[in-house]
Amino acid sequence: MKIRLLYFASLSDRAGRASEEVDSLAAHPLALYADVRVRHGFELDSNRLRVAVNGKLVDWLQPLAEGDEVVFLPPVSGG
Repeated sequence: MKIRLLYFASLSDRAGRASEEVDSLAAHPLALYADVRVRHGFELDSNRLRVAVNGKLVDWLQPLAEGDEVVFLPPVSGG
């Protein structure tokens, strides 16, 4: 199924892009993150991130569907 991914902060830097569309068989965001983590060399474990699907924060085991937009949200620091 096609999934649109959005990346922010360090994940965007590491992936070299802010978004991409992927074909994935991942049933939930945790499996999807495992796939893209390997592909882009993300260093952060999923337990350090939050995940949103279609604009709503969700559990990592939320089922994914064709056309979903998934955002992996890394921790940010500010001042």
